[in-house]
Amino acid sequence: GAAEPAGVRRRIRCMWGAAGEPMAGALQQVSGLSRGALRSRAVLRPLGLLSPQARLLAVPRGPAAGGEPGLEENPFYGSYRDKIQALRRSNPGVYESRMEKRSEVKKQPVGHSKQMEFIRYMEEKAEALGTKASKEGFTKDKSLDSILNVEMVKEKTPEEIKQIWKQYFSAKDTVYAVIPAETFDLIWKRAQDCPSFLCALPRKEGYEFFVGQWSGTELHFTALINIQTRGETASSQLILYHYPELQKEKGIVLMTAEMDSNFLNVPEAQCLANQVQLFYATDRPGTYGLVETFNHRPNEFKYMAVLAELEQSGLGRELRPRGDSDEA
Repeated sequence: GAAEPAGVRRRIRCMWGAAGEPMAGALQQVSGLSRGALRSRAVLRPLGLLSPQARLLAVPRGPAAGGEPGLEENPFYGSYRDKIQALRRSNPGVYESRMEKRSEVKKQPVGHSKQMEFIRYMEEKAEALGTKASKEGFTKDKSLDSILNVEMVKEKTPEEIKQIWKQYFSAKDTVYAVIPAETFDLIWKRAQDCPSFLCALPRKEGYEFFVGQWSGTELHFTALINIQTRGETASSQLILYHYPELQKEKGIVLMTAEMDSNFLNVPEAQCLANQVQLFYATDRPGTYGLVETFNHRPNEFKYMAVLAELEQSGLGRELRPRGDSDEA
């Protein structure tokens, strides 16, 4: 390929696989973009525990001169343009208030406390987020009984239930998993102390941030730009449903999801779902430490630390089309 500036491109080697399945190796190539945006590739596997294999870290470039782009220049603005414009027309006062808040936020360095204060304010609206998601077409009170006969599957072995769950959802455009009980115990315990976090989704233009907010055993993901422009009226783009009904007896927790296909496809939803285990089920104190910092010491939280962990894990490779250029 064409010659590139030193330090712009680095390779990241990673290995991971679904629980109980052979580990797969892959090579990721990351290119630096203007304003620190990164471009990456990823092969997605069924949701499973991440391997603790040592991985190489690629550090992104810093912001380009000229500062952050305006709202319309944000590469993800188009996905939410209609809703943003509708808010501008229907309630210009609220719209201007959001834009003023965003103007204050963008003047601060990445990870500055005012940005975190704004995010935390929105996280407190978890119940509202769940309600809005239901109104936007998500299933309300999605119980395990609505999917399968719980009493009948109690007669099955954990492996048989896993196969039933996999067979049922394998032909559907959704995300699903069978999580070991001890893994969910760890996730659930940590979710009680740290009910929200910031995840990053690799896309063609760079990384898009999503706020994940626990509401009971449901985990709602909402695009940060959607929260910044719509505030407490922002609806979720993805909801993960966890079912602990069989946890004690069978040692497994079933999970499935619903997503807004206008904003996410299955590989993108899978990438966000995998980050739950990356950050909440890790045995690396530094990785879970980011979640603790986000919830309890927001002044110290840094966006780039999330991107570094994501790069190390290898999650999100090949979300871009294979034919897309690797040129920076």
